[in-house]
Amino acid sequence: MFRRRMGPSLTALQIHHKTTYRYRQPVSLGPHRLMLRPRESRDLRLISSELKIDPPASLTFAQDVFGNSVATAYFNRLVDTLTIDCVTRLALDAAAWPVFDVAASAIFYPFQYAEDERTDLGALMFQQYADPTGRLRDWAWAFVRGAQTDTLTLLKDLSAGVSAWINYQSRDDEGVQSPVQTLDRGWGSCRDFAVLFVEAVRCLGFGARIVSGYLHGTETGANGSAGAGSTHAWAEIYVPGAGWITFDPTNRSFGGYNLIPVAVARNIRQAVPVAGSFVGAGDAFAGMAVGVEVKVLV
Repeated sequence: MFRRRMGPSLTALQIHHKTTYRYRQPVSLGPHRLMLRPRESRDLRLISSELKIDPPASLTFAQDVFGNSVATAYFNRLVDTLTIDCVTRLALDAAAWPVFDVAASAIFYPFQYAEDERTDLGALMFQQYADPTGRLRDWAWAFVRGAQTDTLTLLKDLSAGVSAWINYQSRDDEGVQSPVQTLDRGWGSCRDFAVLFVEAVRCLGFGARIVSGYLHGTETGANGSAGAGSTHAWAEIYVPGAGWITFDPTNRSFGGYNLIPVAVARNIRQAVPVAGSFVGAGDAFAGMAVGVEVKVLV
């Protein structure tokens, strides 16, 4: 049970993320919140990150309540085009088959978090979407095999169950479906898969958070990836002893060897890569284009 260990493979990557907004006539831009800098960790080392904005903007930098890096851009002129261009280089050193040392008290589900853990997890343990008829709760509990269920097996089964029940369909429109909508419709994007999984495990009492970032490696048939890379959404579940464990329900994967996290959040709306506003005519907005390329550096 998750005992095979493979040596980590260091991979140098470059991410090019470009967002362009176009307007039919000049508009005034409000502050834009940018979450484009990957989260550094034992598995991820940032080499460089270059952010270019046209027209030029005044930038401030901060960390939000989750420790994500947030840049805020302020503008002082009317524009008809806005381009946000970020190039990041990093080294990824994650195992393809990680081994997690789960605390003895949490090997089998159900288990209780320690009092301090429950306090610190806080809202990450509570559902963010309504489930008035208990549809999501019942769906999640169906994966619990008995009075004692192996915790990691339960989480893997539930993650795989999302993609078994839901058909992947890329969506360009903003926002996310509620978990009940995703179950009813039977289809969704990677962010819908991630939200469904996170809300389902919260039904079972786990602390969980949404992760937004990039997918690389472009394995044949991988969902949530277009060409050489893509923005992507997945989940992390807190298990005592092991800490935060990565699950990608879109691709039934376990561990983060092909994932580059940028932001973690309680709700996916808190992890949008670029968010902002403008003041202008009601029909001023002409469109938006997003391009993402993730490539291996030789």
